[in-house]
Amino acid sequence: MTYIRPKFRHPEMPKNKLGYTLNYYEGALSTLCAGCGHDSISAAIVQAAYEMNIEPHKLAKLSGIGCSSKTPAYFLSNSHGFNSVHGRMPSVATGANLANRDLIYFGVSGDGDTASIGMGQFVHVIRRNLKMVYIVMNNGCYGLTKGQDSATADEGSKNKSGNVNLFQSIDLSSLAIELGASFVAQSFSGDKTQLIPLIKAAINHPGFSFINVISPCVTFNNNVGSTKSYDFVREHVEATATVDFVPEMKEITVDYGKGTQKQVKMHDGSSIQLHKLAEGWDPMNRLSAINAVQNARAKNEILTGLLYIDPETRDLHHLLQTSDTALNALGKEQLCPGSAVLKELNDEFR
Repeated sequence: MTYIRPKFRHPEMPKNKLGYTLNYYEGALSTLCAGCGHDSISAAIVQAAYEMNIEPHKLAKLSGIGCSSKTPAYFLSNSHGFNSVHGRMPSVATGANLANRDLIYFGVSGDGDTASIGMGQFVHVIRRNLKMVYIVMNNGCYGLTKGQDSATADEGSKNKSGNVNLFQSIDLSSLAIELGASFVAQSFSGDKTQLIPLIKAAINHPGFSFINVISPCVTFNNNVGSTKSYDFVREHVEATATVDFVPEMKEITVDYGKGTQKQVKMHDGSSIQLHKLAEGWDPMNRLSAINAVQNARAKNEILTGLLYIDPETRDLHHLLQTSDTALNALGKEQLCPGSAVLKELNDEFR
């Protein structure tokens, strides 16, 4: 058995504006379980990058440890990649971003990788507002170690072995909003129509973008009693709105009435267009977003879509006032300006 994709593709496959076909954005064949929601998320990432005409070599994908953290091998094989240790992906992403601000940073993590061993890292990458897309493939269990409940497993849910989870779950979306994340969304791996525009919008957001994706584990957590199973999610999902991503060059401006449609302006002129927005909820109001998520949770619903966005946010480079030129592109004259400049700097601290 091989995990290498065949090179042959239909000669008349459509190409994007860069001249690339969809397969140029793919990776190796997945070794995850057949039907795993993670593969659907990988396919959504591939489609989003293809439609946005992203040069793969201008994107860096990073991950930790877990089933989810294997997925960067399955998409964008022509991109930069780094598989870090368990829970430490945000540190690697921060260092890489500070060294080269010109790349698009795409972090992939899991509920164990983020909500347990990596929780401290998750908190601080939000606090620093690092410009990156952070996707959690959330299945509520540890798939690589035979399905134990993770920190996102809901209280009272039953795993495949029949054990009922006694502990309250960590709601990563609510936590991200409360910690100050400037873009927070939630989706379902089986809903590419919603997920692809959310990924596009997250890539264009000028700060930290978090997407929590419910991704059922077909082997260990797709049984009756699990609140992360396909059947449960389909029965309890509640979308905030129909989401579409409007590219910068094709922006659509419309007149809309309250409760029917809202257009959220992105920093670069691009937009997320929301239709039939629920009344009494404002995605640009942090408190309103928290209330919407908690109200849905009280009704045993899973709220999906764009939950919160701050279009005026400033990322880590703006906060630190770093050089507009990527550090890895600075020349010797800039890095070694001479002893006179060093003396002047030292004198400021005397």
